[in-house]
Amino acid sequence: MEILKDDCHVLIITFPGQGNINPCIQFSKRLVKLGVNVTFSTSLTAFNRITNLPTIEGLTFAPFSDGFDGNFKGSMNNFHEFNNSFRTHGSEFMINLVKTRAKEGNPFKRIIYTTLTGWVGLLATSINVPSTFLWIQPATVLDIYYYFFNGYEDTIKNFPKDKFLELRGLPLLSPRDLPSFVFADSNDWTLLSMKDHVELMDSEINQRVLVNTFDALEPDALSVLKNVNMVGIGPLIPSAFLDGNDSSDTSFGADMRQDSRDYIEWLDSKAKESVIYIAFGSYSMIPNQLMEEIAQGLVLCKRPFLWVIREGQNGEKPFEKLSCKEELEELGKTVSWCSQVEVLQHPSLACFLTHCGWNSTIESLASGVPVVACPLWTDQLCNAKLIQDVWKTGVRVNANDEGVIERNEFERCIEIVVGDGEKGKELRKNAKKWRNLAKDSMKEDGSSNVNLKAYVHEVLLGE
Repeated sequence: MEILKDDCHVLIITFPGQGNINPCIQFSKRLVKLGVNVTFSTSLTAFNRITNLPTIEGLTFAPFSDGFDGNFKGSMNNFHEFNNSFRTHGSEFMINLVKTRAKEGNPFKRIIYTTLTGWVGLLATSINVPSTFLWIQPATVLDIYYYFFNGYEDTIKNFPKDKFLELRGLPLLSPRDLPSFVFADSNDWTLLSMKDHVELMDSEINQRVLVNTFDALEPDALSVLKNVNMVGIGPLIPSAFLDGNDSSDTSFGADMRQDSRDYIEWLDSKAKESVIYIAFGSYSMIPNQLMEEIAQGLVLCKRPFLWVIREGQNGEKPFEKLSCKEELEELGKTVSWCSQVEVLQHPSLACFLTHCGWNSTIESLASGVPVVACPLWTDQLCNAKLIQDVWKTGVRVNANDEGVIERNEFERCIEIVVGDGEKGKELRKNAKKWRNLAKDSMKEDGSSNVNLKAYVHEVLLGE
């Protein structure tokens, strides 16, 4: 670890979702190891749920109220209300914090902001503080948004469902492979957030954008935008799961509840590469019909499984509503939370049935676990395309003509991934290849490690 530089202090502000917080805390840890003091900030909606914040010299936390502080009860359709409140309260907090630090003679060298917080970059510009954008989704998705807001909006919105869109530097994409926000209303807050990001990228020639990916994973997507310097610094997961050198760094950033550990004991009792792991992230509530079809598919497979099923907003227990609950209890185990990276690293894992959020996707890649891809929305659709057709580490489930993914489809895809056929063998071989490349990227001379060091020395330290 480098000696902390007294004159190099950065402020990191992130959206208060676990999918944002986890990679940002890992990023913060890596900056500290390179000698950078970090103040990590997001709203109390996130901080009120965190049970194990890391205690590291050089890393401090500065939570602020977003007006709801974990008590927002609206649906995803009303989430713009939360975002507006988060932005208003966060702007006031950020200005006051920056002014206070400057008066104390210890100003922030730079503000780093993440996906969905473009307002931070705009505000930083208005108060003359340099900023850097940390994109926590794949470079391919950022490229799509960049094209969308630079002349391709009508083409993308009106593209035929049975055709493939050609965008320079990207794989052929059908409408079902595009992030769902590009089809949202032009006034949707998420789409406007992406527009803020693109406008900020366009406002500075050859701006350096940090991306939670690595060079070997997306070489074309990282380099295709000529006026934007996209730099792969990922995978942003705990170093213990990449190099094994720091056994204390095993928690994935911000665990949202205490770990009971019984699921690890259960996994320990299972044969090597035998267990199906199912998890759909921190945000997505799985529709009842989809849950039932997944459950029936697991019954058809007759394989052991570990399934993360979160309670509903009002304490509902979706597992209790399944018609095949008794059969499932004989086959596998359900939990309300688990340490996902730890589970993915377990030798009993055979495959991962996932919504393809980027954290889950890059964790599966870094763990060498093949995937059954069941994307629901946002970047997940594009991530599933990359998994199946570019990296070839999994298969994507297909819906029927009514838009329903049936139980037999889940059984089919699981059996392809874990079965003894040539396709399954190829997927498992590719998964191990990408695991090794992910680990290589984070070695001392690996691309992501070298890229991050260059950013720190050239941008933050000005050497």
